[in-house]
Amino acid sequence: MPRPLHLSAALDSPGHVDAGHYAALARLAERAALDFVTLDDSFTPEPRRPDALATLARIAPLTERVGLVPTVTTTHTEPFHTSISVNTLDWVSRGRAGWLVGVSATEAEAKAFGRRPTAPADALWAEAADAAEVAARLWDSWEDDAEIRDAATGRFIDRDKLHYIDFEGAHFSVRGPSITPRPPQGRPVVSVPVTAADLAPDASPGGRARVSTAIRYADVVLLDAPDHTARLTAATELRLRAGEHLRILARTEAALPDAAAVERLLAELAATGAGVDGFHLVPADPGRDLAALAERVVPILRARGLFRAGYAGRTLRDHLGLARPASRYAAGPAAATDSAGPAALAEVTR
Repeated sequence: MPRPLHLSAALDSPGHVDAGHYAALARLAERAALDFVTLDDSFTPEPRRPDALATLARIAPLTERVGLVPTVTTTHTEPFHTSISVNTLDWVSRGRAGWLVGVSATEAEAKAFGRRPTAPADALWAEAADAAEVAARLWDSWEDDAEIRDAATGRFIDRDKLHYIDFEGAHFSVRGPSITPRPPQGRPVVSVPVTAADLAPDASPGGRARVSTAIRYADVVLLDAPDHTARLTAATELRLRAGEHLRILARTEAALPDAAAVERLLAELAATGAGVDGFHLVPADPGRDLAALAERVVPILRARGLFRAGYAGRTLRDHLGLARPASRYAAGPAAATDSAGPAALAEVTR
């Protein structure tokens, strides 16, 4: 039986900083029953862009089903704060959050913080891998039933179900536990961008490090490839190294000014035999192209039996067919009852 087709879209609109603009785009994507939308972000001052995570948090109560996946960079930020921010998005969206992992590689971004100089791409992605590991451990650090909320006894949590993560890495150390309950999805969906060149035998050290991060931590890979042959080769390699749980979405341009463009995109979307699970659409004109997607492309895909009629579940993991992971600490030793709890904030050092 063929894999279900997964579709997502980028909302990026350089120069737009109004949350209402992005909310309208997200509702168009939701009307098309797309799995999720992404919004890019960086620490560079140009072009003008909103804070991706804050914007999607604002959009969360204005949408119901579509997944919300902001780019959150791991460079110049603390993994504890990243984990809390993405967790909060998962709570306000009721289980629809994801995290598109990004790094900051420019001198201008480093100067904006003034904390340390730029680093090579392989070092940045090694740090990103550690940040993803810390985030996953912090999301797991509260067991699902750690909250008691017993007004009669005045107990809010079961302190035995909060756990130190005690992470020691090359870039930082984090003791934990988290200060927020476990996310509704257990762990928000983690996505990593990868190019076909990253998987080539002569890949750069940065490309190899990015692939390593994706293999270890990604639920979804957004794959850039120049053609179908490169896409198939890259997707096959990713599956061999990561396993069948990985969802691979190929980035593809989605400029839809006329009927001919719609037909070209339909032909592209029907080509899931090229080793991928679906496509991450990059509109040229988001308002126009997402409307065309909802009104002209998706109805034809449904009529041809290639795309679902609507959302079967509520969470982003539901949309992607990903299981909700159990906490790695649930069957392990409990945190020390004399100091763990909401007052035991994560201790982070670099």
